[in-house]
Amino acid sequence: MNPNTSAEMTALVQRSAKAVAGPGTSVYAVSPEMGPASIESHYDEALSVPGLLTEIASGEVSGVDGYVIACFGDPGLDAARELARGPVVGIAEAAMRTAAYLGRGFTVVTTLSRTRGRAWDLAGRYGMRGLCLGVHACEIPVLELDSAALDVVTAACARAVEEDGADAVVLGCAGMTDWAEPISAAIGVPVVDGVQSAVLTVQALVEMGLRTGKRDEFAVPPPKRYAGVLSDFGC
Repeated sequence: MNPNTSAEMTALVQRSAKAVAGPGTSVYAVSPEMGPASIESHYDEALSVPGLLTEIASGEVSGVDGYVIACFGDPGLDAARELARGPVVGIAEAAMRTAAYLGRGFTVVTTLSRTRGRAWDLAGRYGMRGLCLGVHACEIPVLELDSAALDVVTAACARAVEEDGADAVVLGCAGMTDWAEPISAAIGVPVVDGVQSAVLTVQALVEMGLRTGKRDEFAVPPPKRYAGVLSDFGC
């Protein structure tokens, strides 16, 4: 699930996800009809959630087994876990947990500096604050992560590894999903992409028959009426 409305990024995420999905796993990449073109602020993130939840609800009707939220801010993750029967994994959490297996510490390279605080917040939430040695920005907007930006991001990753003494790099944007391999080859350390990490995590959870616990906090939300533009979200 690409929480922004960029069709190009949705197609990129789909290619990356399909490249690692196992035999028998079907990948469907979707993006909402409403919301921001990219997510680069708390405001963008908040306004991306209604569209994301609409897609989750649609997936539930279609019988989807599990979900990946393909934005490094992991927007709407808790709400999506309430709605979905199967597991829901955000790419920031999946990438950080994957990187934690690869050494004593990792560094994150993201897009704009204004998103660094969110990455630090998530590292703390996921119990990774001690392993996250730094969060660095390449100052390239999400929708400008084209082939010409690869050299800039590679250089930022190399500097981050040197400054932080990190054993691995986490790419802090779904728009970088196909760059892990070339960047790793260039800088000589493992580079983790959250999209593929999350896809494989969801696949493993589904295969093990595991899903979000529904005993308390993540139970289906209680029915109530919603007003105005959110009236369709009521139960």
